Amino acid sequence: MEILGNNQHQIYFGDVFEALSKVPDNSVDLIFADPPYNIGKNFSGLLDKWDTEEDYLNWCYEWLQVCLQKLKQNGSMYVMTATQYMPYFDIFLRDKINILSRIVWYYDSSGVQAKKYYGSMYEPILYCVKDKSNYTFNASDILVEAKTGAKRKLIDYRKAVPSLYNSQKIPGNVWEFPRVRYRMDEYEQHPSQKPIALLTRIITASSNAGDVVLDPFSGTFTTSFVAKELDRHSIGIELQEEYVKIGLRRLKLSTEFKGEILKKDVRTFQSDTIDTKNSLNLFEDSNGPLVHYKH
Repeated sequence: MEILGNNQHQIYFGDVFEALSKVPDNSVDLIFADPPYNIGKNFSGLLDKWDTEEDYLNWCYEWLQVCLQKLKQNGSMYVMTATQYMPYFDIFLRDKINILSRIVWYYDSSGVQAKKYYGSMYEPILYCVKDKSNYTFNASDILVEAKTGAKRKLIDYRKAVPSLYNSQKIPGNVWEFPRVRYRMDEYEQHPSQKPIALLTRIITASSNAGDVVLDPFSGTFTTSFVAKELDRHSIGIELQEEYVKIGLRRLKLSTEFKGEILKKDVRTFQSDTIDTKNSLNLFEDSNGPLVHYKH
């Protein structure tokens, strides 16, 4: 296992259990865990599929238990998995940590949905804290528009002095953020990239500047990227080299890895534009206007 980066942002390149063993117990303020879902996705050559559901769940229980040890007493943890496995996560965790919210991340889909049953358009998230009387929750920093009362200018007559409903509120437990699409600026080559907006809400709400944020399955390192943007420290764990290179680049920790220059892949719609530009040489005519010469 390699530890890359600096004192503020570290990438642990290796197996999740070996990496977690290097993290001191009771040292992490916030954990965001988005493990493989055991649904057969291809993570840079590593197939997300266990022999049995029991094998998958036992593996998950093991890393969940270790993550709990790393979390500070006033720390928070957000955990994701496939809809069919979240009930098992919930039951496993409920007597080990306080589950405060069961969040639904909802997104629309322009792709083909199931034809013989109701297709899935959400992913579940458990929001947990070790001590429900002592944890970070920056409510005022994540307020959203309170559409019902504020937009309709309704009066709340239950108050001692009747007044308009608040125009802002703390988000409920159904979050609507678009999935990361191919043409988005934040897109990286990864089958289950999580959006910056989702992690921004989580990290803003449940940590403070200077806190340590841990992601045991970093993928495209969105968690670490947002943590850096919000002036937190980060630890990202990742097994696959291709994704480690994404993390080094996104966090600006290095411009090369093992002799390879780190740069974002050019997407097809971008390459068409680049090819078009490269096929034209622009010369300035002596009489003033630009003249285009094709190769």
